[in-house]
Amino acid sequence: MRRSPVSQAGGVAGRAGDWDTATAGVVLARLGPRPQPPLSFFTPAEEAAAEALLDHLLARRPGDPPVPVLSVIDARLSTGQGDGWRYADLPEDDRTWRRSLAALDEDARLRHDGRTFAALDYGDQDRLLHHIKQLGSRDWYGMPASHVWTLWTRYATAAYYAHPHAWDEIGFGGPAYPQGYLRLGRGLREPWEEPR
Repeated sequence: MRRSPVSQAGGVAGRAGDWDTATAGVVLARLGPRPQPPLSFFTPAEEAAAEALLDHLLARRPGDPPVPVLSVIDARLSTGQGDGWRYADLPEDDRTWRRSLAALDEDARLRHDGRTFAALDYGDQDRLLHHIKQLGSRDWYGMPASHVWTLWTRYATAAYYAHPHAWDEIGFGGPAYPQGYLRLGRGLREPWEEPR
């Protein structure tokens, strides 16, 4: 994967000296090192299914920088921090997550000799997710598959792209606070950005 100049220059964390104390504290706290708190929403079975699902949705591989996506989603669901909206044909987000992870395991069991989604190899997981995605708005265990897919990807991307490692990956230089952004427009670099 090609890394951005931000990443090559020590990543977005290298800019912490440019931020006010509160901004630096928030961003640097996301980098750890701190142990992740135990999950409080997901059961162990749901955790296994969700972790495997997130690995696929985010195309994560061993050796990728650690981004605690599952714990961020768990914290949101355990405290009821939804997006402020939901599809009318789905239950609240917390219940949809539980139902959809149970359905994912059930689908895996039916198609793969009783094994859970997390117990499948990567290729079988990928084919099962591809099948769900291809259902579109059709029913999948009493829920429109496309709406479940949107829920999964909404939560996964929100958790992932709130992390500085993800910012480095996409070339985002992080918060421009307190100085702000000066160059608004395509192809224009801020004074602190390096040329590619």
